[in-house]
Amino acid sequence: MTDTRWSEVDAYLVDQLHTPDPVFAETQARADAAGLPSIAVAPNQGKFLNLLARFGRVKTILELGTLAGYSTIWLGRALPPDGRLLSLEANAKHAEVARANIAAAGLAEAVEVRVGAALDVLPTVAGPFDLIFIDADKVNYPEYFRWAMRLSRPGTVIVADNVVRQGKVADTRTDDANALGVRRMHELIAAEPRADATALQTVGVKGYDGFTMVLVTD
Repeated sequence: MTDTRWSEVDAYLVDQLHTPDPVFAETQARADAAGLPSIAVAPNQGKFLNLLARFGRVKTILELGTLAGYSTIWLGRALPPDGRLLSLEANAKHAEVARANIAAAGLAEAVEVRVGAALDVLPTVAGPFDLIFIDADKVNYPEYFRWAMRLSRPGTVIVADNVVRQGKVADTRTDDANALGVRRMHELIAAEPRADATALQTVGVKGYDGFTMVLVTD
């Protein structure tokens, strides 16, 4: 099966299962106009995050990596009226675009975008959170997982995106820094007695990748 077919299937699934929403088209348009990289989650991946948060009836969400706020909006829409979402973004320009998108989506009161390198900001963050979404630089995934565990409680769900790296994560000879960061995160998860985890490979409009999901048990 080709990459083209993966994209065709994603388009079919979104067409069949999603209600057209101009908010997301406008979000992407602002990102494109600002020259942001086109690396946000796909629409069906965003809806997956939204449903996951709604299944768990989460009230507090931490997101590492805001970009233009695409996944932030999907997650923010899952919150109850008293819910809150904190998203950390290292790039001030990205954060500015994200805040505009979040406000346009009607989520400015529920969502805060904080600017700064995540490892600098995380020591100032108060948890616990019900859901933590890790979608920032992969080199630091091991440290992000450590922080996610510190900011969790029993029942917290941690989702890490982009963990397959086009299959490089399984290559023990790779010198790819991103794949190595993901591999180290998985080693930490495997050694963490409070973490019950799995990972899934994905294909689609975003290519060949996957995500890791962790349930904090104690």
